[in-house]
Amino acid sequence: MSKILIRGAKVLGGEPQDVLIDGETIAEVGAGLSADGAEVVEAGGKVLLPGLVDLHTHLREPGREDSETVLTGTRAAASGGYTAVFAMANTFPVADTAGVVEQVYRLGREHGYCDVQPIGAVTVGLEGHKLAELGAMHESAAGVTVFSDDGKCVHDAVIMRRALEYVKAFGGVVAQHAQEPRLTEGAQMNEGVVSAELGLGGWPAVAEESIIARDVLLAEHVGSRVHICHLSTAGSVEIVRWAKSRGIDVTAEVTPHHLLLTDELVRSYNPVYKVNPPLRTERDVLALREALADGTIDIVATDHAPHPHEDKDCEWAAAAMGMVGLETALSVVQETMVETGLLDWAGVADRMSFTPARIGQAAGHGRPVSAGEPANLTLVDTAYRGAVDPAGFASRSRNTPYEGRELPGRVTHTWLRGKATLVDGKLT
Repeated sequence: MSKILIRGAKVLGGEPQDVLIDGETIAEVGAGLSADGAEVVEAGGKVLLPGLVDLHTHLREPGREDSETVLTGTRAAASGGYTAVFAMANTFPVADTAGVVEQVYRLGREHGYCDVQPIGAVTVGLEGHKLAELGAMHESAAGVTVFSDDGKCVHDAVIMRRALEYVKAFGGVVAQHAQEPRLTEGAQMNEGVVSAELGLGGWPAVAEESIIARDVLLAEHVGSRVHICHLSTAGSVEIVRWAKSRGIDVTAEVTPHHLLLTDELVRSYNPVYKVNPPLRTERDVLALREALADGTIDIVATDHAPHPHEDKDCEWAAAAMGMVGLETALSVVQETMVETGLLDWAGVADRMSFTPARIGQAAGHGRPVSAGEPANLTLVDTAYRGAVDPAGFASRSRNTPYEGRELPGRVTHTWLRGKATLVDGKLT
């Protein structure tokens, strides 16, 4: 069993301590630790966090391996400090059966860069008409607990109610992509001043907010759990805040790009900024940051959405929606939340590890950095600043909105159950 001694790390941003890893487990945390034969990692005041957990990742396999594979996606995850990711169901074929979710789960286990927990589709083929095999996916080797038609909204209220009732039986959760389809027909960007000036089809905030309002009421009626994917508007924040005040079992996520970028960037007509839900206004961005800080929004999730070059390097109307995010997420959170004083590093650990692991029931992840816990860890050089260069990404796709932008922080090491997946910024 190998031993690793991480010396002088700021655990969750606190005072420097040493952390001893013995095999797959944290053996000891304290000052002045030593261990014969241990590999020593000089942390030099870097911040040590529990391994990050992403509740919303698109790995594209099976079917769109030209965009991403489980191997390349999990390598990107390890590069970004993640030890577990939840893989969305909008693959080809759709992950709506036990066979497909087991395939994705086993690919993750084989590659070993991070744990992969498949998310099962709510409806057959993501078509919104008939419930998928929710129970069979839960009872499969993948043990699915989160279900989502992400990429599409479960727009039928009766189907949504049935899904909430079904997953309640085994403590599962439905993760809703909140987008009323009739209100977003032909939509290209956020509806507002910029869309009017550019003449692009507007995507109104109410298209998101109306679905969230409906679904929190359904969850209350059924007594089940609902999770809101990529919440993006100030109005959505208020609805979730109201629902939580009533005791409704709702959780919500925000993406890094919705914490930083606004619809003003669409004036460039660069399709790298085309995403679903769309980039919103500065007012929305500030509301999302405040909501993440006060706990109304529970977690940060990347919505890592890789696309090949030809699907993004084209005219705006024809371009695919989505951005890669696994390798830049922590840096964006450092800039928008830590450096603004809205969150400390313990808060980041909560929003990017502890709470997403709890929502998704990711065993062994999102655990305290203390003796006896699994050694799922990430070490971050928070003093680093540098321009984003997608040429160095581990992801198969390069559709980042941050190319050339200077961001703070750099993940230097990631450990999955005591095994290094990233050392000195390089994948093992």
